[in-house]
Amino acid sequence: MDWEDARLFLTVAREGRLLGAAKRLGINQSTLSRRLTHLERDLQTTLVVRGPQGCALTAEGQALAQRLERAEDALLEGEALFRDRSTRVSGTVRIGTPDGFGVHFLAPRLNRLATRHPDLALELVPVPRSFSLSQREADVAIIVGRPERGRAVVSRLTDYSLGLYAAQDYLAEMGAPKAPEDLAAHRLVGYVEDLLYARTLDYAAEFFGALPPRIAISSALGQFEAVRAGAGVGVLHDYIARKEAGLVRLMPEISVRRSYWLAYHESQRAIHRVQAVVSFIKAAVAREPGWVIDGSGGPGAQASAARPSQTR
Repeated sequence: MDWEDARLFLTVAREGRLLGAAKRLGINQSTLSRRLTHLERDLQTTLVVRGPQGCALTAEGQALAQRLERAEDALLEGEALFRDRSTRVSGTVRIGTPDGFGVHFLAPRLNRLATRHPDLALELVPVPRSFSLSQREADVAIIVGRPERGRAVVSRLTDYSLGLYAAQDYLAEMGAPKAPEDLAAHRLVGYVEDLLYARTLDYAAEFFGALPPRIAISSALGQFEAVRAGAGVGVLHDYIARKEAGLVRLMPEISVRRSYWLAYHESQRAIHRVQAVVSFIKAAVAREPGWVIDGSGGPGAQASAARPSQTR
């Protein structure tokens, strides 16, 4: 088996589409298709079933992809033995996070990490709906659901709380709901239900019951901006909303808590730059625990009377 053909196949397995794999590899789609066919002939088996919706791996294809990933991990670990002999931290680390945590907590603190390690380059990207550390979509990930499968090193990073909020201007016009049953008379802002990529993001029912949102947005920051602009009542992260003076916390007795988890692929254990980033994130959260989980502070008023695991 030609290793280059195997590498191309592994990219197809990860992307799920020939076009996407060809773009990632920087080669022509027809060339990739020929190489894949060559590999199948060499192995005398069908690895991929091509269809209009993409590529589906056969049982043989899945078995080969799993073994190739282990071989790739071994190569990366072997490379790290020599590349990381120096204690100097250098290279690029991509960090995948929920938009709320990434923008409001991590991004303002990355300057400390960059200053500490001048040869370290950092990439901060949003965690997509479908996310895989094994596909190298990120080196380090902050996620809202603990992975149940895969070869990831996972630790609980911190808990965070969520509550009901509305803008002062909206409440001046519509009045403040005092109890959950009052929400039926209000515009509700929430997630697009079929785009929820983690069960722990499905917390709207704990606040809204069976009431559907009038305005559904797939981004936590998008919901925050809509509520801040007076679109209605929404469930927001306390550590984001409490900094906004124009927002009012509603029914503070109703609150939920979720957890952020930090994860990286086990093949990255010996990579100094990855471990430097992991240590920095853990230390930053430990140094400011109330910043994330304490929903009582901040400039927002409380209307006498104003929850925790994949990401937003």
